[in-house]
Formats: sequence, structure tokens, C-alpha cells
Amino acid sequence: MGIVGSAKGLRRLILPRASKEKVLGAVENSCLPVDGSDSDFPADLPQRLQRYCNGERVDFPDRLDLSVATRFQQDVWAITKNIPYGQTRSYGWVAVQLGKPKAMRAVGQALGRNPLPIIIPCHRVVRSDGGLGGFSGGLDMKKLLLRLEKSYPGV
Repeated sequence: MGIVGSAKGLRRLILPRASKEKVLGAVENSCLPVDGSDSDFPADLPQRLQRYCNGERVDFPDRLDLSVATRFQQDVWAITKNIPYGQTRSYGWVAVQLGKPKAMRAVGQALGRNPLPIIIPCHRVVRSDGGLGGFSGGLDMKKLLLRLEKSYPGV
């Protein structure tokens, strides 16, 4: 995994990759990595992510730098960030919370551009018909995250 940040907050989380080199390549393509010496960088974030990956309920109250996102994306991600651990919501539910009940596809597209999976838990958004929908980290990763949280039957 990799974490990228700026002076404004966390900017990107790179989900597990096959090798350290692949993660570093993704980090280099994102922006300048935070080396941990920045006093604003949450020093315990790697440990919290590890605990999360071990199946422990973990909160991520960290400051986020979403300055490159559109207002719509930021609104979708803010709603998604509040979906409780171990629960799921549908794309339609998120659209209704936005006040745009017909914007389910746009919600899915915004979630597909989520730069901070796990921290903004887009894996908790599923289709209203019971299907998983999509996930930028792949459906196997989405299933794994939902299994960790014991939040979705059948995965």
C-alpha cells in the first residue's frame, strides 16, 4: 500500500499491489509523497491501515486534500465517508442523500474516481439489486474489504 499527502491532508491511498515497485510507481504518478516528517502527516495512519486490514474496526478522521476533485465528487465522497463500518448503502441511496435521486450513474462515476479507498469507504456502496457494482481496486478487492467488515452477505 502507499499513502500520498500534501500540506492540506491525505491525497491518495494506493491499495495493495503485487510489489513495492508497483506501489512506488503509483505514488510517483500521483504527486510528491509525504515522508512522514511533515508534522501534519498522521504518523499512526500506516498502523491504523494495518489494523483495518487485520479486520479491526478503525476510524479515519484525518484531514483530506480533495482540492483536485469537482464539487459533485467531493459531495459524493463526504456522504460515502459517513457510511458506518460494517454497513452498506446503494448508489441510489447516495444519490438521494445528494438531493439528486436520478444521479446513480454519476455517483458511481464519482466513486470510481475516489482517490482514498478505505478512508472514503466507497467499497460500502453497492447496487440496489444486490449486486456489488464496481470498484476501482477490482471486484476481488471490494469483496475482500466487505468480508473484512462482515458487511455484505455472500462475499
